[in-house]
Amino acid sequence: MSTTTHRPIHAIAADIRSAWPKVYFGAVPYLDAMRSLDKVTDMYGYDDADSIIRYFLSNASTFRGQRAREIKAELKALIS
Repeated sequence: MSTTTHRPIHAIAADIRSAWPKVYFGAVPYLDAMRSLDKVTDMYGYDDADSIIRYFLSNASTFRGQRAREIKAELKALIS
């Protein structure tokens, strides 16, 4: 049995903020919500972290580059 540890979602959100200086307006509410989440089972209001991450990813098409690909892969690994 393999155990993998993931970074807290709020740490990933902080990396996104530093790597993506002009965040697309559609992604902002989800990125802001991610700043208060720790793990994928957490809730933000009535939304679970899984949904918030999915909504963020669907609004993050303009987040590009090597670092963006790494971060998006990390987020996808959390929700898979």
